[in-house]
Amino acid sequence: MQMKIAFFSSKPYDKTFFETENKKYGFELNFYETHLGPHIVKAIEDEKAVCVFVNDKVNRQVIEVLANKGVEIIALRCAGFNNVDLEAAKEFGIKVCRVPAYSPEAVAEHTMAMLLTLNRKTHKAYNRVREQNFALNGLLGFNLFQKTIGIVGTGKIGKAFVNIAKGFGCKIIAYDLYPDEDLASNGIEYTDLKTLFTTADIISLHCPLTPENHYMINQHTIELMKDGVTIINTSRGGLINTHDAIEALKKHKIGYLGIDVYEQEEKLFFKDLSAEIIQDDTIQRLTSFPNVLVTAHQAFFTQEALEQISEITMRSISEIAQKGSTAEIVML
Repeated sequence: MQMKIAFFSSKPYDKTFFETENKKYGFELNFYETHLGPHIVKAIEDEKAVCVFVNDKVNRQVIEVLANKGVEIIALRCAGFNNVDLEAAKEFGIKVCRVPAYSPEAVAEHTMAMLLTLNRKTHKAYNRVREQNFALNGLLGFNLFQKTIGIVGTGKIGKAFVNIAKGFGCKIIAYDLYPDEDLASNGIEYTDLKTLFTTADIISLHCPLTPENHYMINQHTIELMKDGVTIINTSRGGLINTHDAIEALKKHKIGYLGIDVYEQEEKLFFKDLSAEIIQDDTIQRLTSFPNVLVTAHQAFFTQEALEQISEITMRSISEIAQKGSTAEIVML
């Protein structure tokens, strides 16, 4: 009998890429637009695997129902796994796999795009010229050349961003629990977080979200930073205390803020809410600042990345089903 896989938080592009990849495997794929959570988990019938994304809530309650339904695999089509209760998965004998690396250049390039957009205000210039306004007032930026960029997290995405930033002639300092020897040997200065926050003109976050670094950017750490600091976050929303960031923006302590992730994004991102009244006052306040750029978790969204995500996810599910393990399994 064909293995059935239930996809949650699925969009048309997910269906396109996964159905193309599934030609190699012949699984039965069922796609649900809703996120996985207690409200929908009991709808699963006969699926041996569920495929989830960043905002699916795979907590103990959900995992217990999955196990009772006979689900054996939770496949994350993303790198982070902070939304999965790994202890519960272990307790109920469910294997968890993820996509630890998919086109890291996609996220790194989007990071630089956000930085350049905020700095050179190309989004504002575009709208001005379309209205026949060719004035330059209000569009003043700064050179990236010789600016100090502090990169938090030098895994594959952080490393890719290092290479991009080097091309702009930036000075790069970095923090990581496990420094990359290649980067260190090529002149990248590793330092502690306090020094990074104190020294950097631009701070870019490229680390996973853990209990230890939740709200890494908060009132205390922002006070350490240079006046007018630029902060870019393309990792996880929970790394930044949004309330504290807003207060720092109001005081001009943060000069520019670019976020592709938001701590309450599951209620907003990946949806068209253009005809609705958004009840989240925090995101409304954020988007009201002229020096804030918000994108809706699109940093990963390239042709190459989606091809790799579907390929790695399907291969992992197949290997776990056949052999009980895969290179991409999350160690429990």
